[in-house]
Formats: sequence, C-alpha cells, structure tokens
Amino acid sequence: MTSLPHDYAERVYAGVLGKMIGVYLGRPFEGWTYERILRELGPVNYYVHDRRDVALRNHQLVVTDDDIAGTFAFPRALADNGYPDRVTSEQIGQAWLNYVVEDRTIFWWGGIGSSTEHTAYLRLKSGVPAPQSGSIALNGRTVAEQIGAQIFVDGWAMVSPGNPEQAAYLAEQAARVSHDGEAVHAAKLLAAMEAQAFVEDDVDRLLDKGLSFVPGDSLIRRVVEKVRDWHAGDNGGDWHRTRALIAENYGYDKFAGNCHVVPNHALIILALLYGRNSFQETMHIVNTAGWDTDCNAGNVGCLFGIKNGLAGIDAGPDWRTPVADRMYISSADGGGAVTDAVIETRSLVVAGYRLAHQPVPEAAKGGARFNFAFPGSLQGFQGEEGSPALLHPVTLENMPGHSRRGARSLAIGFRRLAPGRVARVSTPTFFGKDALSMPTYQLLACPTLYSGQTVECGLQANAANSGPVTVRLHARVFTDKDELATLHDEPVALAPGDASVLTWRLPDTGGYPVFDIGLEIAAHDPAGVDGAIHLDYLHWQGAPDVTLRRPDLESTMWKHAWMNDVDQLQTRWEGLRVTKASGIGLLAQGTRDWKDYRVEVRVVPLLARSWGVAARVQGRERYYALMFDGRDGGSVRLVRRCHRETVLVERAFSWKLDQPYELVLRVEGGRISAAIDGETLFDLDDRSAEALDGGGVALIVDTGSIATDAVRVMPL
Repeated sequence: MTSLPHDYAERVYAGVLGKMIGVYLGRPFEGWTYERILRELGPVNYYVHDRRDVALRNHQLVVTDDDIAGTFAFPRALADNGYPDRVTSEQIGQAWLNYVVEDRTIFWWGGIGSSTEHTAYLRLKSGVPAPQSGSIALNGRTVAEQIGAQIFVDGWAMVSPGNPEQAAYLAEQAARVSHDGEAVHAAKLLAAMEAQAFVEDDVDRLLDKGLSFVPGDSLIRRVVEKVRDWHAGDNGGDWHRTRALIAENYGYDKFAGNCHVVPNHALIILALLYGRNSFQETMHIVNTAGWDTDCNAGNVGCLFGIKNGLAGIDAGPDWRTPVADRMYISSADGGGAVTDAVIETRSLVVAGYRLAHQPVPEAAKGGARFNFAFPGSLQGFQGEEGSPALLHPVTLENMPGHSRRGARSLAIGFRRLAPGRVARVSTPTFFGKDALSMPTYQLLACPTLYSGQTVECGLQANAANSGPVTVRLHARVFTDKDELATLHDEPVALAPGDASVLTWRLPDTGGYPVFDIGLEIAAHDPAGVDGAIHLDYLHWQGAPDVTLRRPDLESTMWKHAWMNDVDQLQTRWEGLRVTKASGIGLLAQGTRDWKDYRVEVRVVPLLARSWGVAARVQGRERYYALMFDGRDGGSVRLVRRCHRETVLVERAFSWKLDQPYELVLRVEGGRISAAIDGETLFDLDDRSAEALDGGGVALIVDTGSIATDAVRVMPL
C-alpha cells in the first residue's frame, strides 16, 4: 500500500489549475513564433485574449481545447476498467473510441497522415488496436513523433503522486495509442517529473528523475542535456540566448510535420530551468518563447502547480478569478462536458487513491457538486452584472467558515444593496451562444441540470450584515429566440447570522435547456444593506422528470443540448429525425447522475439496419439498449455495450419500417426491463463486473434513419 501526500487533493487541484491557466494563456497565439509574439504582443505576462489591437484566434478566455479535453477525458479509462494496476494501451484506445466523436471533439481533425490523432483514431476505428494504432511501423516516424502524446500526460501524473514509475508507465501506455519514438520518451519524462513533483521541489532533481525513464541514446535525452548545458553556460541569466540556440539547433525547420515534439519539449525545459521557481516567470518564458504555446504552457503550468501548490500560483497576478475554475471537456459523454477544476480534481484524486490501494476519502460536503472545498475555488460562479441595469455588482471570495458541512464557503459580498436592484450570482449548467463560435475545437455538451430535478443549497447570512435580505434560487433558460429567460423560486428572508437550506424543484422548461443556476439576493431597506451571503454548497442529483422534444421550429440552442454522433439531426417533420449513413450513431442527452429511471419513446424506423433506445449512456461505447435488428426475419434484444456488445437476452420480433413502436426501457439498480407497445418483453438483473450504474439516454440508429416526436424520462 502506497502512502499519499497529506495535501494530495489540494496539490492536484493546483496542478489542474496550472494546466488550465497555461492553456488559456497560450491558446490565443498558439503557433506564433517568438519574433511575432514580441512584435505584436510584447512579452507575455498575463492573459491577452481580450487584446483588440491584435488579430488573435479568438477573444474568449475559457475555450474548448484539445490540451484540456484529452488530458481529463482519457484518464476515465481507469474508472471504466475498474482501476486496474496496469491499464493497457489497448484499454486507453478503447476509451478513445468511447469518448471521441469523429470530426467533432477533442482533436484537430486534419486528416490521415496529417493529424497524428486523426490518423490513430482511424486506425482504432478500423479495428487496429493500440499500441499498433500509433506505431511508427504503421504510420511513419513523422506522424508518430508529433507533440500530442506530451500534451495529454498530466492526468496520468496526477493519479501517481510520488510514484514516477507508475506515471511513466501510464504515460507510455496512453502515448502509444497515437504516438511512438521520441514522442513517447518526451511524454514519459514529463509524466515522471510531475509525479515526482508531489514530493520533490528542486527542478534539477526532477529532471534527473524524468531522464531516468528515457533511453540513453534518445534524441529527447540529448536535447534536455544540451539545454541544461546552455543554461549552465550563462549562469541561468539569459533565456533569450538559450531560446535562440534551441531555434538554431532544434527548431521547427529541423523536423518534418506540423508540430514536432522535440522543439516544444526543448522550450519546456528552457522555461523550467530559467523560471527561477516562479509560476509567473515560467509562464512568461514559455509563452513568450513561442511555437505550441498552449501545449507547452499547459504542461509547465501543471508541473509548477503540483510543485509549488496554490501559494505559488497566487504569488503573482490574479490568474484564477477570470478563469473561475471553468473548463469544457467536449466528448461523447456530454453530461461531463461543462465542468470545473474542483469536479475534475475529485475524479483524479479518487483514481489516485484507488491505484494506491488506499481508502478513498469522503467527498467534500457529502459529494455536493459545488462545495468550494479548496482555497480560492469558485466553481464557475460569477456575478451577473451590467445587463440588465437592475443587477447590482457583487464580490466573490472563497473563505474559511460559514459552513455546516465543511471548512469553507463562497462569500457573496454586496454594498448598499437597496430596493430596485438585485444581486445575482450563477454558475453554468450548459454553454451559451458564444461557445458556438469557438475556433478549431467543437463543443459537444449536454446540460447538467434539467426540469424535475431538485436543487438544494445551504446558506448563511454574515452576522455583521447591516440588515436583513431575501435570497432565492434562480435559473436562466433558453427561449424560442435563443435568448435567456429567468426562472426563480420563492424568496427566503435571512436576518444577520441566519442560516437556511433552500430547495427548489426546477419547473418544466418546455424542452429548452437550462443555461445556469444561482442565487438572487434582494434588500428592502431604502438605506441599503452592506454584507455577505455565504454559499456553503449547492447540489442536485438523480434523474430528472423531463420531456426532451423539439420546442419550436426556429430556435437552435435546444438542438445543441444533444450529444450528436449522427450525420444528420433534422427537425422539420416529426420532431427529431436521426440519420447515420454508415455504422452506429447516437443522439444522447443526460449525465452520469441519472441512475434509476424509465425512458419512454415512440420511434418510427424509416430505414435502418438496426435501431433502438439506450439508457445509462456513458459515451459512444458504454450503455444499455433495447435494439431492433432487421436480419433473419427480425429480432429484438436487450444489450449491454462496454466496448463490445453483450446480448443479455434476445427474441424473434418481426418489425416493420414506417410503423411506430412505443418503447419503455427501465433501469433500477441492477434490474433492467424493456417493453414494446405495452408488453414487457425483458426483465433481468445485470450483476456483472461491467454493469453500468448511471448515464443519460440516447436514440441509436445503425445505417439508416429513425424518427420520434419526444423522449420522456421519469425518475423511479
């Protein structure tokens, strides 16, 4: 049994934040040269996304990005396989097939032989297992030695605190899904360094540890040793000189391909050596130095976050408030796409304890989704200010105390709050229209909150408040104009020092997605009230009571609430017409919090090899389904799919095209039942090790089209 650092969880959180900050900082000028950065931006010391004087890739800070999506999606292979001691490259390749939606999520889809990840995905899809899918023998050295393996290593390191051997092993298994050669060496070196950073502070000793996992004759080793020599030769004084030597000896012009690992790995070593143990200075160097800035800054940020902790990140400018912990993990598991640093930290920490064969600590505040357990954590909460004009400005501060269930709370501060204005804070449960314009990486996501779910939050009014206030839960929902309308519960009065628990069953939104959830604070004293409301936790769980349908013919945001792995989703006719030209396609919605429920749907098969309805969907390759097959006179079967299809039970059923079928699929604990046109055909217990315990719903079609007017989900 391996012992874990006492501050393991907080150091993982700092590592996650460091990764996010680095990626968000470097993303707007990704691919720029050092010379162009200095010419157009000057030295990079802080976020530049809002610079309107520069033609940047985008002007949003929190964006979809492969560095973040892949880093946090692929370690889910550990949980999906029961946290094995030695997860294999083949199993991680299966995670690719589950979480990646072809041409849409996680990767740059630049074509076979051009994009390394696209090439490897097509190999996996065609039946070539990992590690052959990423091998030089199959794909050639140029494709296999690009940067991608390095950019995804951080999750594997963070589940291996103080265990560089495990981190290097996991990084190699993951890397070989898509890469080979020097790319694998670079990934192992960085993963080992980050894992060792939980217990070692000195950069040179970390480099020594990382190099111990790299072959003595590898180019990566020679590059690292050469950069160390250059650093020692100028007494660590002039990183610009060493950067020029890197460009001269290991620049992009020396390697084939779009984004080779070696030049960028050299810049990571440069920043680590010259950063003077400062998160701020290291971010400045690695971003100003150019090339693949978001990838390089993400790796360096994670390592320094782990090594120096939250104090190291907070020692410079305020990196954290603009980010507010927010991230997107665009994948086929749509309910996990809109997330934050605290949620993803918990997932990695659980994996770390499981791999160390230690009891997993209880989740903060009973597992509340928003628990503010780490210093400074905001979990996406921000004040709603400026529009409409009746909104009052607020301050947000994570602080100790004012919590019945933990050590910290989120203080929502206000001054001179008076009648006529209200203070509102909220956190996203879906994405807004601005996300549709994010470049390069498409966002596929389902809402995390639905009609019929009950939201609960714990509150306390600060005892020093100058007067009473009222507080109520509120949510914003998209409308038929793709604008936001506000729903709210009844207000509760809080005198100074009062505490309360608010609960609100979210009303029927008419098929429109819920954009965010939060609090509205009002005061009724004309003189105004100064003070703060402390949000202890906010949570919901379980399946919703919701009808997923086409709410109108004009708006579009409701369509984006579906995780779309089909070729066409048409809404002119029946409501939802789902088409997949070849192979199996899913149109899914929901989250892994949905455990015990029934799904009802009336489906018309228009033309299909097979089709059905699924429950407990956890991606493209993990679900239960009631499936209709047209071969051999027709059949219907209840299946569990976990990277391969297991038929739980099957019987002959002669179904017809263009005829409607009323389907019910019910999941409760291990019990799965299915009915067609009011007749229960199947009812069984699934007690296998591969049993699925939660997930959303989906329509499934194999090579054809099906149609429905609505999908009804009801909790049990």
